[in-house]
Amino acid sequence: MKKRQDLARVARHDRIRRRLSGTSERPRLSIFRSLKNIYAQIVDDVSNHTLISLSTQDKEIKKSCSYGGNVKAAGFLGEFLAKKAKEKGINKVVFDRGGYLYHGRVKALAEGARKAGLEF
Repeated sequence: MKKRQDLARVARHDRIRRRLSGTSERPRLSIFRSLKNIYAQIVDDVSNHTLISLSTQDKEIKKSCSYGGNVKAAGFLGEFLAKKAKEKGINKVVFDRGGYLYHGRVKALAEGARKAGLEF
């Protein structure tokens, strides 16, 4: 059952990625969600370069959130990611939800990033 669900998510992600691409002016904010953690990266698809990569396993985020698989940790990751992006001069991104529903941890990460000033 799990394998079939994951294949469906990957197919949804492929469909989304056909239309969605990050540029140097507006890179792509891509996320991956596991059971215990959530991962986010800002990618420039034109130059195939990852600009920023963070997860709930990073030291700074682990200090404030003991468990990385909940909504609170995802929201904090979104805020921290937006602050890192602002430091690098990134203000606007294209949000790639990775084939997941815009709900729960995915929504919390997006709202945390918006709250910290990232536009998408």
